[in-house]
Amino acid sequence: MAGRKKGFQWRRWNNLIHRDLGYLCVGLTVVFAISGIAVNHRADWNPNYDIQNTIEPLEQILDVEPGSSDFNKAVVDQLDFSGEIRGSFRQSPTEVDIFMEDITIKVNTENWEAAIESIKARPILRETNFLHLNEAKKWCTYMADVYAVSLLLLATTGMFMLKGRKGIKGRGKWLTLIGVAIPLVFLLIYF
Repeated sequence: MAGRKKGFQWRRWNNLIHRDLGYLCVGLTVVFAISGIAVNHRADWNPNYDIQNTIEPLEQILDVEPGSSDFNKAVVDQLDFSGEIRGSFRQSPTEVDIFMEDITIKVNTENWEAAIESIKARPILRETNFLHLNEAKKWCTYMADVYAVSLLLLATTGMFMLKGRKGIKGRGKWLTLIGVAIPLVFLLIYF
């Protein structure tokens, strides 16, 4: 008996594409998901940098001109900071800003206080946001485009993974319709 000739097995290929493409997209999906959550809440916090503000008392420095290099060095020494002083700016007769790498010191010579702002990049989040927000441009744009097309293929092939009641002809169509309706509802609310 001759073997039955099989036609194109589209469901088999659909499932293979969905599976393998899914594995390829895992890394980018994790990066974009973490970054997306962080960036969505940027009104509540800075997702790229940890910014700390403190106020420290200073001993009076009377023998040098505020804003001079000797004054700036004396302030930095009192605060026990190390590193290069990159510059300063005298905002008024009683206010001097001293700039260091990742630190800004605002000195008030009226009440002899230093308002210190220190900035540190958030590890991992800064880099994931860099990719997600396409700050690199050029090659990153192409990578994001390939990823977006891959997600479209994953969504499309995912709809045809199962047959019958659990597939697109059964509950799958209702879940798909709900998934399409969610962004439409938000658009109707906001526009």
